[in-house]
Amino acid sequence: MCCHYIRCVAIISAVCDLGVYVDADVTMSVHVTTTVTACFAALHQIRIMRRSLTQDALLTLIRSLVITKLDFCCSALNGVSGLLVQRLQSVLNAAARLVFSVRRSEHTTPFLRELHWLKVPERIQYRLYVLTHQCLRGMAPPYLTETLQLTTEVDARC
Repeated sequence: MCCHYIRCVAIISAVCDLGVYVDADVTMSVHVTTTVTACFAALHQIRIMRRSLTQDALLTLIRSLVITKLDFCCSALNGVSGLLVQRLQSVLNAAARLVFSVRRSEHTTPFLRELHWLKVPERIQYRLYVLTHQCLRGMAPPYLTETLQLTTEVDARC
């Protein structure tokens, strides 16, 4: 007797691995959307409590609940579209405005400087530099350290 099974394969538009969402076209838009949504939800909750917090407590909450979400695996965002970077930057701008209690129309660059916060493209580059430094010094996991090749060690450079 022969049994035939019909298998259905569900097409998934994105997968999550170690907290990073990778979509089918590898644009990272699902990861950015998820991150931005979570950050704005945290900012909303912090805004509700704003009046009962000291400045130090406010900064601690923002750093721990928002900035850490932005920085998590941000090196994987290298090369994403400008639109996605702008969406992440809007979170950072909203957090700075919340710290200084300024309107949405205020320009945020001076506030980001005062807080010593890098803008999103610079944050991504910084994380890549730190990861490269750790690889060069043998402080990164072996699977990363072993795959890093210095350009001086490559025989045929293009």
